[in-house]
Amino acid sequence: MKTIIVGGVAGGASTAARLRRMDEKSQIIMIERGEYISFANCGLPYYIGGTIEKRDDLLLQTPEDMNKRFDIDVRVKNEVIDIDKENKEITIKDLNTNKEYKESYDNLVLSPGSTPLKPPIKGIEAKNIFSLWNIPDTDNIKNYMDNKNPKRAAVIGGGFIGLEMAENLHDKGMEVSIVEMADQVMAPVDKEMAQITHNHIRSKNVNLILEDGVKEFVYNNDETTTIVLQSGKKVEADIIILSIGIRPNSELAKSAGLKTNARGGIIVDEYLRSSDENIYALGDVIEVIDFNTKEKTMVPLAGPANKQGRIVANNIAGKDEKYEGTQGTSIAKVFDLTVANTGINEKTLKKNALKYKEDYFVALIHSKSNAGYYPGAIPMTIKLIFDKTGKILGSQIVGYNGVDKRIDVIATAIRFNGTIYDLKKLELAYAPPYSSAKDPVNMAGFTAENILKGIVDVINFEEIKDLDLNNTIILDVREDIETQLGSIENSINIPIDELRDRLDEIDKDKEIIVYCAIGVRGYIAARILTQNGFKNVKNLNGGYSTYSCMNCNDDDCAIESCNTDINYDEYGNPEITKNIEEKEIKTIKLNACGLQCPGPIMQVFKKMKELEEGDILEVEATDPGFMSDIKTWANKTGNTLVKTEKREKSFAALLKKGKNKSKSKVQDEQINFKKRHDKSMVVFSGDLDKAIASFIIANGAASMGRDVTMFFTFWGLNILRKDEKVHTDKGFMDKMFAKMMPRGSKKLGLSRMNMAGMGSKMIRKVMNDKNIDSLEDLISKAMENGVNVVACAMSMDVMGIKEEELIDGVEIGGVANYLGAAEDSDVNLFI
Repeated sequence: MKTIIVGGVAGGASTAARLRRMDEKSQIIMIERGEYISFANCGLPYYIGGTIEKRDDLLLQTPEDMNKRFDIDVRVKNEVIDIDKENKEITIKDLNTNKEYKESYDNLVLSPGSTPLKPPIKGIEAKNIFSLWNIPDTDNIKNYMDNKNPKRAAVIGGGFIGLEMAENLHDKGMEVSIVEMADQVMAPVDKEMAQITHNHIRSKNVNLILEDGVKEFVYNNDETTTIVLQSGKKVEADIIILSIGIRPNSELAKSAGLKTNARGGIIVDEYLRSSDENIYALGDVIEVIDFNTKEKTMVPLAGPANKQGRIVANNIAGKDEKYEGTQGTSIAKVFDLTVANTGINEKTLKKNALKYKEDYFVALIHSKSNAGYYPGAIPMTIKLIFDKTGKILGSQIVGYNGVDKRIDVIATAIRFNGTIYDLKKLELAYAPPYSSAKDPVNMAGFTAENILKGIVDVINFEEIKDLDLNNTIILDVREDIETQLGSIENSINIPIDELRDRLDEIDKDKEIIVYCAIGVRGYIAARILTQNGFKNVKNLNGGYSTYSCMNCNDDDCAIESCNTDINYDEYGNPEITKNIEEKEIKTIKLNACGLQCPGPIMQVFKKMKELEEGDILEVEATDPGFMSDIKTWANKTGNTLVKTEKREKSFAALLKKGKNKSKSKVQDEQINFKKRHDKSMVVFSGDLDKAIASFIIANGAASMGRDVTMFFTFWGLNILRKDEKVHTDKGFMDKMFAKMMPRGSKKLGLSRMNMAGMGSKMIRKVMNDKNIDSLEDLISKAMENGVNVVACAMSMDVMGIKEEELIDGVEIGGVANYLGAAEDSDVNLFI
């Protein structure tokens, strides 16, 4: 038996190797019009960027090695130019000699691949415009970069290759622009998942332009090119990479009379045979069945092409095997992020006229990559799509660590027609460095079950704008300090731990939209409300993290500028960064890893007070919210965020103390004008939980550079008492009061569930296990951060508490002291 395979790389080379393993005696010929039969096309961008150092590492198999190992007649630089189906014969052109010759076959396998699209745009033939698809393309780009040393690069198209090239050109030190005609990059994922990627790309100082196509390329005399966009905007570039899409190389099949679809894909049956029973086809060139929808589609991925090659070889060898469809599982590295998907996305479902909450449902969660107490635990965002029976339709994950194994688990479940109930039952490998006892995949299953069974109703970010605010309450159950970093407009704030005591503040006749940071506390709040008689309660899918990501202004979310030499302040004035002369700039390192919000910000604030103007603080933290928090903090406190970056197991920020100097007199006057943003609070309660909340809020406000006054009165004075007994001269009644009241913060009980002191011990243990500061540490840090702790003189007299019984650093004051602070505050709390 004689088999001729047209084309190498993933599909053709896999077919040839498998066929030889199945049939040692058959004659196998591989025809490849290029020089290379098997190379790592997915690794090409990383060779250009320098991550892969040796070009030879890209070459997986040479013609000589293939012949020696598998006894395959490999003919490179030979092109099949005609197929005679009736006579089972092909015409081949030797590209070295231009001579033509014929070969007969028993079975013919077409694996010609695809070619990058090059639309008829004016100027597209300029010599600094390239596509990347094979080894020669790679050599051309690499040689141009080595010889011309370009400083500015533009990538046209935001698909996998485009984003990988953008990252690698950025790693080479170039200023990079990405131009994408659609409203998002990475078409396989939905908009809210792509938006995470958008913000991350912009955070790298990459100029990301969406919803704008190329009108014209203008090649200039200085060997640069001006890209004129449809909007009229212009982008200057020294080198341009086209990543617009691909088309199948099906010309040979069409000329032979094989059936093709409207896109040029070769139509094959379930055994991968074409319309001619002796001709098989596979890879980018064929039409396949979508495993999920059972509809016909084209999916140009290396994984399916390799599997198709094995199946074709088995079928030629007489081992009938069906190809059951392509699932579309893919993954990409986008700078520090990993973006992955499998199955159907929500866009496809809507395009097919399926309705949300009728035909399909969505669970959106943020779950950590490994146990939270183990270093390097970083959240990932998981979107799980499922139908009303619980069958998993698709999933998308964006994160840093562990994304690959989670998408693979869900992809496996889809392949075996799994449901959300299967996900929650999965027993997955667990150890603190790798996962949590409840893996993110399990958590996605739990959340989906809650939605499908009606335990909680959800609302998506895009639905918020359409709410009838006259009949709706938007309830923020985050802590007060979290709201300072942003909130949904028109929302009210009742922290989750106060909700049960404040139910009477909420109108039961209105729709209640609950949200927290990522959805977990929102779910708990929704359950509290539902079980207390509230009939129409919904939790915001993905929490404020998803909402703020989707509704932020690009300029506020991340840096977006082609010209990185100039930034603009909040007044629109350019900031000119000058070298600070006559002063040695120090760089101080701060490790805030393991701390939860607002711990890292508090540490930054404390350390900043020790630095001099212009000094640099390098901070590392494992809380992913730190990346956005530190930007807000810097803007609010008059410091400069130089840059942020994702490291292997942490997030890092470089801060410069003070603002960059501006030449604008008006700007200086505006900056010198100071609004009052101080905070004050009356601490009346002596309950442990309320004391903890008081000092968390105080420390958070102090870390934002605010003056904070805490006025302790009546039972709240017990928080400030020393633990040890202090001998004082007191009357009988004063002594009796002293004995009945808790002596110091360590003796305080809980406002609820105190259980004879067991409750307070339990909450202290939980705080310690979760690396949250104890009340005593919070008090100490508050005083270190400059919080003004005032004990009410009148209440001390009534309660029989003497000044020497109070901890060091407490000021004794009266009502006037407090009222003076309150007048200078924009927030005044009674606790």
